[in-house]
Amino acid sequence: MAISEWPSAERPREKLIQRGAAALSDAELLAIFLRTGPPGCSAVDLGRQLLQDFGSLRGILEADIRRFCAGRGLGTARFALFQAALEMARRHLAEDLVREDCLTSPQQTMQYLRSRLRDYDHEVFACLMLDNRNRVITFREMFRGTIDGASVYPREVVKQALADNAAAVILAHNHPSGVSEPSQADIRITERLRKALELVDIRVLDHVIIGDEITCLSERGLL
Repeated sequence: MAISEWPSAERPREKLIQRGAAALSDAELLAIFLRTGPPGCSAVDLGRQLLQDFGSLRGILEADIRRFCAGRGLGTARFALFQAALEMARRHLAEDLVREDCLTSPQQTMQYLRSRLRDYDHEVFACLMLDNRNRVITFREMFRGTIDGASVYPREVVKQALADNAAAVILAHNHPSGVSEPSQADIRITERLRKALELVDIRVLDHVIIGDEITCLSERGLL
């Protein structure tokens, strides 16, 4: 049965309008973007099939174009639509962060860093540059590496922080393995960066490691 023939309260779009997006299942959210399914299959049915094939919403959104377009009922137009939706979510989080007078919500900061770094299949080291009131100046991806590491150069971090007129920084990098436990190398480079930035009166507020979970070195007493 086509979705248009369903009772109004059960149609994903009408359900969203009446009850809010949080009331929708993952398959129903996907159906909003998919709009239609292949012959004999509703958009919700297709959404359920995609969740089964890719494992999760994250699996769908993280799939590269070849993997995505190999899915039933998908193609480059839908790939572009899903990637645009994901990027809008990232930018929305960034705007929320920048609008804050200062970083008073650690949870919001972690959520933003996770949205920026979680989906890479290689390690990326980044800095969140802050002014003297802990307001966000900018987010900088500084170094990229292989699946299990990125070379970090303190001189370049100091140079960029000075160029951005930062008074403080939050360091961040991802672990593509999903394990956010800090390595000895993570601890050593944090200390090197802290000392290098301290020489130019720039504070390191934290070093955040993004995996399936989030680990903050400050909470471990490692900063």
